Amino acid sequence: MAKQMNYQTLREVFTRFQASEPEPKGELNHTNAYTLVVAVALSAQSTDIGVNKATEKLFQVADTPQKMLDLGEEAVIEHIKTIGLFRQKAKNVIKTARILVDDYDGQVPNSRAALESLPGVGRKTANVVLNMWWGHPAQAVDTHILRVGNRSGICPGKDVVAVERAIEDNIPVDFQNHAHHWLILHGRYICVARKPKCKACHINDLCQFEEKTE
Repeated sequence: MAKQMNYQTLREVFTRFQASEPEPKGELNHTNAYTLVVAVALSAQSTDIGVNKATEKLFQVADTPQKMLDLGEEAVIEHIKTIGLFRQKAKNVIKTARILVDDYDGQVPNSRAALESLPGVGRKTANVVLNMWWGHPAQAVDTHILRVGNRSGICPGKDVVAVERAIEDNIPVDFQNHAHHWLILHGRYICVARKPKCKACHINDLCQFEEKTE
């Protein structure tokens, strides 16, 4: 685990991220808060590309909790059977739709605790929804961020909660809204797991990773 970068280095890191991608976006397709919740929950152990293919037609017929209930679990399975753990995910989608209809008047709640109480919605999903839909500076830590944070020293921590706290405590506030998007994209396309593309990395000189590739 690398040592936590200091303030000035972090400012430079995120200044470069911002210059490279001023308005980073999540890559999951959605049309409203509800379809975002469903898409993020479905993305667990699946690729965003795979989820987008599965939800393209699903969201055309079921973009609200009530419409999802009307569609039913078997039909949901048919739409999402190309992604991992599709049967359990379909069950969770229907259970979540029922809770939203019965307890939240069909609306997606915007507190972390309420979101995390929904089946199949963990802390990461809740933070993605809070950040992307409501603009709250919540940090959705996934395996990419865990890897990048610990390799580089941007946000080291032994687990996702520790890394989330390292982002919130150390990264300058003016970068907080987009921080997790920049880190996810960096981990997905540059600081990849097996052979990081260190030559193409625009924070190479600031990164503490000792096994940089040539």
